[in-house]
Amino acid sequence: MTSASSIPSAGRDGVQQLKSAWRMLLRLWDSMAIYMPLLMMGALALGTYWLVHNTPIFSAPEAATEARHEVDYFMRKFTVKNFDEGGRLKSEIYGMEGRHFPDTDILEIDQVRIRSTNPEGHVTVATANRAYVNSDGSEVQLTGNARVVREASLDASGKDRPRLEFRGDFLHAFLNEERVTSHKPVVLIRGSDQFTGDSFAYDNLDQVANLKGRVRGVLMPKSAAGASGALRPTPPAR
Repeated sequence: MTSASSIPSAGRDGVQQLKSAWRMLLRLWDSMAIYMPLLMMGALALGTYWLVHNTPIFSAPEAATEARHEVDYFMRKFTVKNFDEGGRLKSEIYGMEGRHFPDTDILEIDQVRIRSTNPEGHVTVATANRAYVNSDGSEVQLTGNARVVREASLDASGKDRPRLEFRGDFLHAFLNEERVTSHKPVVLIRGSDQFTGDSFAYDNLDQVANLKGRVRGVLMPKSAAGASGALRPTPPAR
């Protein structure tokens, strides 16, 4: 009898425990239901983060960045030589220091000396405190005590070509075209004659100098020039 009455009591205790557990589960669910939207938003955010970092991206090619005006190499106490197609020396550039800028392909030179030879073998020498030279050395801008000198020579007909010199704070020399220009005051010395102007353009091929602004000139008599040795005497005709 004792064993038969204890079995129903154990069953009732189990049912009570099951009901208690179920009530606790419901209370826990009610508590979690309050935070469910936040949990779902967090799970969605984590999923989006994972997709962003694991999805392959096919990006457009990047646009080429513009070259900045910065030095990419420099030289000290250097000499640069340029030759023509036949291997003949066209120009020789010497400087105390040179800086190259890739965006403009310009070589900036301090204390420059440029020696250029044209196809006829006539030599022109340019000096300045600073020069800006293009990539092939055919164009030079001289600043600060700029000076361009073409030594005396003979032309194609055998006549004397007197020494020619240009001086100024700025000179723009086109070596291949044998031209010199300036928008600033210059001094032109031809043999023993001297001219000044506010700006000028000279074409060696045409033998024409065009001075503008306040132009002044001093012409020396040929006898005085010959006595001073400024002009070479013309050989007597035979």
